[in-house]
Amino acid sequence: MMEWVWMIVGVVLTLMVFSYIFGDNFLFRVATYLFVGVAAGYVFVVVFYQVLMPRLIEPIFLGTMAERVLAVVPLLGAALLLFKVSPRLAFLGKAPMAFLVGVGAAVAIGGSVFGTLLGQVSAAGAPFRSGSGILEGLLALIGAVGVLAYFQFSAPARASLSGEVPKRPAWMEALAWVGQVFLGITLGALFSGVLIASITALLDRVQAILLLLARLLS
Repeated sequence: MMEWVWMIVGVVLTLMVFSYIFGDNFLFRVATYLFVGVAAGYVFVVVFYQVLMPRLIEPIFLGTMAERVLAVVPLLGAALLLFKVSPRLAFLGKAPMAFLVGVGAAVAIGGSVFGTLLGQVSAAGAPFRSGSGILEGLLALIGAVGVLAYFQFSAPARASLSGEVPKRPAWMEALAWVGQVFLGITLGALFSGVLIASITALLDRVQAILLLLARLLS
């Protein structure tokens, strides 16, 4: 019985989303609001049970004195952030906001350097160290250097001083062109992957609708 109920609910929501083909309407907005509400509720439950409970509530009520003192710090920061709602008292939330922005920037930069840049350098040099797949490694190395050159926009200062239009050297332009080709191929592959995933989801929903109709008519 419950299987039928959830199947009907899924089909009805799918048809409500498909109604956007005829333009923005009430049914599509209801489906969107339901999706946003369910997603917000799910995120709240995950944050409450995996972050607030083990890292804030339990240390305050069940932890040692040292754990309680440490738990007061994020609690005080969260309370100060609430003052950002008031224009007159917003300055009280500047300190925790600055801390969050600084930590977020440090995590992003550290992740980019150690997780992306150094990882890319290590992956590009791995075929040359092992002696296998040298052609693939050479292509990956050329692509990585070309993409970095594509995002390099500086030019010699003497060109601007002499009144000429600043222009990168020819070898840098050639590397940037190679990087542009690799970027085009990468973006095309990503777009095709997104398109295939979207078509797969569409076929799955159409199959669910046809399955429900077949069961109702049988």
